[in-house]
Amino acid sequence: MILQPNKESRSSSVHDARVALGKRLRELRVEAGLSGKQLAASLSWQASKVSKLENGRQTPSDDDIRAWTRATGRDVETDGLLASLHTLEVQYAEWRRLLRAGVHNRQSELGELDQRTRFFRVFEATVVPGLLQTAEYARYRFADAIRVLRLETDLDAAVAGRMKRQDMFYRPDKRFHFVLTEAALRFRLCPPEVMLGQLDRLVSLSALPNVKLGIVGFETTYTTAPWHGFWIFDDDHVAVETYSAGLKLAQPHEIELYSGVFKELATVASYGRAARNILTRVIDDVAAEATDSE
Repeated sequence: MILQPNKESRSSSVHDARVALGKRLRELRVEAGLSGKQLAASLSWQASKVSKLENGRQTPSDDDIRAWTRATGRDVETDGLLASLHTLEVQYAEWRRLLRAGVHNRQSELGELDQRTRFFRVFEATVVPGLLQTAEYARYRFADAIRVLRLETDLDAAVAGRMKRQDMFYRPDKRFHFVLTEAALRFRLCPPEVMLGQLDRLVSLSALPNVKLGIVGFETTYTTAPWHGFWIFDDDHVAVETYSAGLKLAQPHEIELYSGVFKELATVASYGRAARNILTRVIDDVAAEATDSE
């Protein structure tokens, strides 16, 4: 079933996150032995502001968070609370809103993120990651998104943008660690001849000195279930894509969790000659299929 963007669910998600943040602020105030009026007075705020923040009726600013932790003597909590705040409005971004200006604009935004990131850790269970895609494979992926989400058709510009992003593979200050399942290499998401070119591209990119490509073969026993794909950008945030939304997870415990999951998935993956053996096996099967279809 394809999930459609749901404004009500997004609103509920943001509200719940705001309430959770307010609850944590209240806990810090209570632990400090301060009443709402006392805290407000120490910060030269209206007493109603403390109530609104604690009950999730108002979103705090960065300065509000810093003032609150300083007044309650819990500066150690500042970074975590700021991460929660920054995640609040952006962790659930509907694809229709995000891609309203066109798929190619999204590629430009990702290009800016690419410039800031030094270490990419990527796990995909069902598709070849965008940075590893050939233009032909990317065209099928974008066409699928445009059809499902009823987006503006800027297919050529989107493909060109994705290809442009791949220039950074040749920058020595960038490192990449990709882990793919064998299923991602076998799902029929494009014609066999397109998939053959994609598989050949993976072989070539895996030889680059700053690219580490791991493949989890069908015969592998997992220690952690491959529930969904995700990208880790340095230790800054984790990106997760669903049919209807993109999640940006930036809280320290979320980054730590996904880093641990990535490590477990990477540990059971095959690399080097073993990975190429899996690729060769898949290439032979897809080539046979392409021959049969002629």
